[in-house]
Amino acid sequence: MKFKLIIVMAEDSLTDQAIETARAHGATGCTVITSARGEGLSPAHTFFGLTVAGQRDMILFLVEEHHSREILEAISTACRFDVDPGTGVAFQIDIEDAIGLHGQIANIQEEISKEDL
Repeated sequence: MKFKLIIVMAEDSLTDQAIETARAHGATGCTVITSARGEGLSPAHTFFGLTVAGQRDMILFLVEEHHSREILEAISTACRFDVDPGTGVAFQIDIEDAIGLHGQIANIQEEISKEDL
């Protein structure tokens, strides 16, 4: 089975939306790393030397390759990444190998067999 890692960098207010959307489209779990910082085209504004920027979360989804593009596009649409500038970004990378996914693999295989019917 081949996997992709979907990485989502989003405003913390969009974290739950991204997770719910990914699960609805085939993701079986995720890891959330809170308090990430990033900078886009324009540097964050400062106030008395303190950076004024919204909190960001990094959300990692290890998903079966068959579902990856659908999940990626669904997250982008639900979180309005292409509509509202600065809300976040999502991308995917190939995974060469993964272990510790025995429970998820059984669930993924069941879902794929349902789709083939």
